[in-house]
Amino acid sequence: MIVGIISDVHANVIALEAVLEQLKLRGAETIVCLGDLVGYGPAPNETIDLVRRESVLCTLGAADERIAYAFARRKVPRRGVADEILEWTRDVIEPRHVHFLQTLPVQQRIHTPAGRLRFFHGSPEDPAETLNLNQDPISLSKMLQRHRCSILASGSTHVPFYRQLPNGLVINPGSVGLSLNGEPGADYALLTITEESIGVQMDKVEYDFAAVAFDIVAWGLPSMVAEAVQMGRLPEHMNAESEGDDKADSSGS
Repeated sequence: MIVGIISDVHANVIALEAVLEQLKLRGAETIVCLGDLVGYGPAPNETIDLVRRESVLCTLGAADERIAYAFARRKVPRRGVADEILEWTRDVIEPRHVHFLQTLPVQQRIHTPAGRLRFFHGSPEDPAETLNLNQDPISLSKMLQRHRCSILASGSTHVPFYRQLPNGLVINPGSVGLSLNGEPGADYALLTITEESIGVQMDKVEYDFAAVAFDIVAWGLPSMVAEAVQMGRLPEHMNAESEGDDKADSSGS
């Protein structure tokens, strides 16, 4: 079984097109997305249309939740770019896409030859939380046992990470739309799963970052997001503006 895992698309439909094409070329039979379809990028409607058309299995992200549900919206938006762009997203997103976001579960699971694959955006209970996967192997093995799965996939950080364990795998595929590991591109993970083993390939697809940056600026969205897309990291002045905010606002989840 070959499974593609993506996360944190953030309304970057050009990056999404590139990564879906690559996953198909590499034989992915199932593609799962760990949420945050919207936020930061200039194409929320086009992104959701593509995800639905390609039958990608999605969970609810933190940004998705804040668009889909009034209770998740901050009464007083912060001055950082995340809230500014979410306010813009509320103005342009189509009602049918808001309804689609409302149908997304916080977590999902699929059965694989190696056992259950459980996936979610932040934590199994709350898309706005961030699960720490950078722990010692014993703690991670217990995490797999606690969640009754052989493969646990979580997003939110925008930085790719995985660790093989005696009883399975924990993985964060990075970000399709706003990768923050120091190199621009659309991150993804490809798992080749048999009863005996779980093969992991982490990769990045090039796409037309300049076109995305142009669209961001053309829509009047913050230019520092256009810079981040092209650099693969947050500009220093974006870090400074985010100081004091929670991790979701500073790293995009």
